[in-house]
Amino acid sequence: MMPGNMQGMMKKVQKMQKQMQKDQEELNQTEFTGKAANEEVVVKFTGDKKMTDLALKEEVIDPDDPDMLQDLIISAVNDAMAQIDKQTQATLGKYSKGMPRF
Repeated sequence: MMPGNMQGMMKKVQKMQKQMQKDQEELNQTEFTGKAANEEVVVKFTGDKKMTDLALKEEVIDPDDPDMLQDLIISAVNDAMAQIDKQTQATLGKYSKGMPRF
């Protein structure tokens, strides 16, 4: 390989790394909303999977049935996590295509 080719390749790699960091930062700042059962439970997360909000409709707070509320929260959180995973793959998956796996 010629030294000039190596230098050009390194510049491309550095440019790709900068773009990947930018895409990751944008993803981290994106808000994802997970919902369960007619929006009785709504959760909000950032792209880096930090919860920022939890909203419960009054009717789901039943002291005689805490299991239902737990299930709704789990469902809403899982919904948000699935959205984050899907968007992460769509945004960052292009960077791993064709890369060797170690």
